[in-house]
Amino acid sequence: MDKLLYGVAYYTEYLPYNRLEKDMAMIKAAGMNVIRIAESTWSSHEPSEGIFDFTHVTQVIEAAAREGLDVIIGTPTYAIPPWMAAKHPEIIADTGQGREKYGRRQNMDITSPIYLFYAQRVIRKLMEASLHYPNVIGVQLDNETKHYGTCGPNVQRMFVRHLRETFGQIDKMNEAFGFNYWSNRVDAWENVPDVTGAVNGSFRAEFEKFRRNLVTEFLTWQSKIVKEYLRKDQFITHNFDYEWRDHSFGLQPDVNHKHAANAISLTGSDIYHPSQSKLTGTEIAFCGATAYGLKESNYLVLETEAQGLIEWLPYPGQLRLQAYSHLASGACGVMYWHWHSIHHSQETYWKGVLSHDLEPNAIYREACNIGKEIAALGPIRKKNDVAILVSNESLNGIKIFHFPDRSFEYNDVLRWFHDALFEMNIEIDIIFPEDVARFSQYKMLVVPALYSAPDSLLEALETYANNGGYLIAGYRSGFSNEFLQVRHTIQPTPGCFGVEYDLFTKPVDVALKSNLFKEPRFASHWMEMLRPTTAEALVTYDHPAWGQYAAVTKNKTAVYIGCHMEKDALKILLKSLLEEAGLWTKIQQAQFPIIIKSGLDVNGRPTHFYMNYSGASRKQEIYHTGEIVDLPPWGVSVFTENSH
Repeated sequence: MDKLLYGVAYYTEYLPYNRLEKDMAMIKAAGMNVIRIAESTWSSHEPSEGIFDFTHVTQVIEAAAREGLDVIIGTPTYAIPPWMAAKHPEIIADTGQGREKYGRRQNMDITSPIYLFYAQRVIRKLMEASLHYPNVIGVQLDNETKHYGTCGPNVQRMFVRHLRETFGQIDKMNEAFGFNYWSNRVDAWENVPDVTGAVNGSFRAEFEKFRRNLVTEFLTWQSKIVKEYLRKDQFITHNFDYEWRDHSFGLQPDVNHKHAANAISLTGSDIYHPSQSKLTGTEIAFCGATAYGLKESNYLVLETEAQGLIEWLPYPGQLRLQAYSHLASGACGVMYWHWHSIHHSQETYWKGVLSHDLEPNAIYREACNIGKEIAALGPIRKKNDVAILVSNESLNGIKIFHFPDRSFEYNDVLRWFHDALFEMNIEIDIIFPEDVARFSQYKMLVVPALYSAPDSLLEALETYANNGGYLIAGYRSGFSNEFLQVRHTIQPTPGCFGVEYDLFTKPVDVALKSNLFKEPRFASHWMEMLRPTTAEALVTYDHPAWGQYAAVTKNKTAVYIGCHMEKDALKILLKSLLEEAGLWTKIQQAQFPIIIKSGLDVNGRPTHFYMNYSGASRKQEIYHTGEIVDLPPWGVSVFTENSH
């Protein structure tokens, strides 16, 4: 992608009257150059079984072409039409708590042969109707695809086949899962029990891994169909989403993004976040780092908020700051969901660029200014020295064998590390266990709560540290293998940390002691009683019962953090390690709410984004030029070296 895409999702099917030409002209006037259509409206494309009508699609494509706008077509397979559910109720997903009912989207079994028959047919018909248009530049597969909890008889049979392929012999499965416990030992493949009733954590974890792979297979299946119609100049994308906590938050538990990204040529993502006084940029940065890392390349923000939820209405200037935050993270496109606010149904108050009166407003006018500004920019390439290693297997393992506080999860640990580094202006990549070959390109590798990992991954981490890389591992790392079987060696593994422990608990009134801390700091959520062997203790517990144990240790370049602590305390600890690793530069003189991101523009010139995530004006030195600028509330300034 050599240009930036800026645009909106657009649905004539939802509008109260025909205003297609007016809308296309307004979108063009806003400096936008792309729209995204069709992914939500299967019942309009195929109103009755086998009766197809793509009038809405072709009219929009042609109207967009007249204004010079590009189009991304979405396959409409995530929301099935009523006639299909009525004729084939068996395609509605059985989630283990009973069969879903028709009404909401994403309620089907993505493995159902009947569903796949209809899905393939509508995909082919849509591709035939649309992909020959010159202004159709790409296809989005489905929409925020997940497995939707499907676990009916067909899925159970598929899972048993997966187990047979994985283990070969049933005794190997029994051993891996510890099925001797509570008389769960299985004598024959046909007697493997329904996983929905299982209490065996290893069995359940393998099922979750299997279901994540169903998503990969589904998207790959769609991709192969689309490729039969695709021109060489058209891309395939998908809008990956993240764990949802009233907004995008952390690693998606129901999809392995790294695996699923093999089905697409250009990564896409949906990123939503708090606004107004709660706008921090952390969600944009985290989700952007995840999306960029999937292919080490620029990505599309296929959905983000314009107005969004009622409480997200941005302050003046925030829409601009948000757009630049995406671009500074490596996005090659920013698209709002959606153009107009809907007058009915579920998302009536998830507002678009235009409000319900469909007239220009303050959000539209700010979008117009953004469109004019970014027209001269191109995608920014990123190269960072620090990476965070994430793991779907560890996320699921900690969900099963949870923290004492059940509301505290893997993604809380992940965001604890990420947000601390973000606020310190340390840019990071998000990488996966499959990225072992990339470890050596980073000066520092941060590993939050790697609860579940095969020996090969732990060996790769040890090699990284032994070769001089700064390895920082968080508590509960290396505890179990890939099947959630707890290791029966001294913890933690790998051994490069030079420390051991065999006791852990939830801390209550446990203070932390270190020369690094100038005021009292406390452990929370989880603590391990570390006993250094060859490591030095950087932090110890200040407590009458636990005072003989270390909380944080360092063995050459391998650091083990054995407890949770306040984010400010973590930042103090990380600062000392970053300084030692040579990663604390002049840029780190600025701290949140001033956020600085850098990369290379399309001409290879260093480009820097200085962003003010606060409601107060701030004077800020531009470290790359020495000049002082006034950053207004929620303001951003972009500087390209050798540009003057």
